[in-house]
Amino acid sequence: MQNQPKAYTVTAITKMIKGQLEESFNNIWVEGEVTGYLHHGSGHRYLTLKDENAVIKLTIWRSVGAKLKFEPENGQKILAYGDINVYEKGGSYQLNVRKIVPVGVGELELAFRQLYEKLSGEGLFDPSHKKEIPPFAQKIGVVTSPTGAAIRDIIQISRRRNKSVELIIYPAKVQGDGGELTIAKGIDYFNSRDDIDIIITGRGGGSLEDLWNFNTEEVVRSIFNSRIPVISAVGHEIDTTLADYVSDLRAPTPSAGAELAVWSKKDFESQLKGFVYQQTVSLKNMVENARDYLSSLLERPVFAKPMDMVRQRQQHLDSLTRMLTSSGKNSFIGHKNRLSLLVARLDSLSPLKVLARGYSVSRSQSGDLVNKIDDIAVGDEMETILTDGRLISKIEKKLKNN
Repeated sequence: MQNQPKAYTVTAITKMIKGQLEESFNNIWVEGEVTGYLHHGSGHRYLTLKDENAVIKLTIWRSVGAKLKFEPENGQKILAYGDINVYEKGGSYQLNVRKIVPVGVGELELAFRQLYEKLSGEGLFDPSHKKEIPPFAQKIGVVTSPTGAAIRDIIQISRRRNKSVELIIYPAKVQGDGGELTIAKGIDYFNSRDDIDIIITGRGGGSLEDLWNFNTEEVVRSIFNSRIPVISAVGHEIDTTLADYVSDLRAPTPSAGAELAVWSKKDFESQLKGFVYQQTVSLKNMVENARDYLSSLLERPVFAKPMDMVRQRQQHLDSLTRMLTSSGKNSFIGHKNRLSLLVARLDSLSPLKVLARGYSVSRSQSGDLVNKIDDIAVGDEMETILTDGRLISKIEKKLKNN
């Protein structure tokens, strides 16, 4: 019987392949284009990297994904760092990712852009949410490192401008992992008090990585949710963080933040003196103008010879009285004459005058005037009105004129 060739079981060969691959391909970088990206509800991320001729599956476990600075996007080229892992039951392999870096753009620059677009879309940077900075703050909360140059500058500027303003410092980790949580906690702490007028948060200058805690979602949301106005004072004038976009007022440096928050007692006293001087000058001008106006009034004739003016007005009043009396009398006579004329005309038209001249008026029993022979019938009674009385007669016969 011919000897059969040595054969591996599927499990055995798979284990051998797994051992070889996982031993030979750990701590490796793989470059490719992202496709099929999925952020699962469990927190794990699954994606595929491809180039012109091949693909490889990638898995980013939740513990690793929580530390990512940016989210991969389909079509984006990245470098993925990790270990090859063989899935025996499926006969497939994948790269378990421990770190990813974008190709062509810095990791932090991409993370900054993505978070800016996300928070801007939610309206966190809208100017309508900005709160006014109180002009005369008495107590200011400062969230920063207690040992950095920033707090020294803030204290120095504050004391120079107004020693009566109180600074309360909340120590925060302004650089390194977990620092964003201490900054957000400091802002929340001051919001739990009712005696804080303004919050300053910031640090000195540095690289984008050094300033990164002020570009985190935790810090941005804590500033946005603060009921107390927040001044961001991060880095130098050329540095811009997401905290600057969301804060109520951006200061280019920590020193400038103190200048904006702490009112100058010296400047206030100077402004007050200027205001008092302006009001004094204005009041003096008003008094002078009133005095000049009064002098001009006293120079008028009415004040120089007041009785002459009274006599002139009295004479004018007497003249008007005479004119009014004469005009009224003439008007009365004219109206009386016109009325007499109208009475005479009306009297001449009176029916009684007609009767006095020998005429009479006849009426039927219904009271209608009898002007014609046809207005009354034989047998009807008729009333005849004379100048001195009335006659009642009965018609026995009617005779018409030829």
